[in-house]
Amino acid sequence: FLVIFSAFPALAEQLSGRVVGVHDGDTITVLTADKRSVRTRLVEIDAPESGQPYGTRAKQALSGLIFDKQVIVEVSGIDRYGRTLGRIFQDGMDVNAEMVRLGYAWVYRRYAADETLFDLEEAARAAKRGLWSLPLRDQVPPWEWRRKSPARTR
Repeated sequence: FLVIFSAFPALAEQLSGRVVGVHDGDTITVLTADKRSVRTRLVEIDAPESGQPYGTRAKQALSGLIFDKQVIVEVSGIDRYGRTLGRIFQDGMDVNAEMVRLGYAWVYRRYAADETLFDLEEAARAAKRGLWSLPLRDQVPPWEWRRKSPARTR
């Protein structure tokens, strides 16, 4: 998907609000203080899709971490679906990294810039946490799964 980055990183937007929707393991809706509803895609990670093994668990995990809680979104752009792209923080916790650490999301290789995410993924894989406990045949990265199942894309 197309990513549009700000030409002025120093002016990168930050927004805060309450999480009022968790759509899957990497997409949420944040309601800001001025009542704007902002659909937000967690950057640099890719969680299993809803029809994919562990998709429901990934959504539940993200929900458990942040649903109905105040978050800060470090905005890095807008994707081709009009979603805000961002890193989510809840009470100091990097939610994007936590989803990888717990084994509920892959590092999205095509878009990942944070090298520490790869270490977190490797540790989760080695410990067989989350989706890494699935049989190997079910450990299909979402970007490959979407390519094989075009009717089930976002």
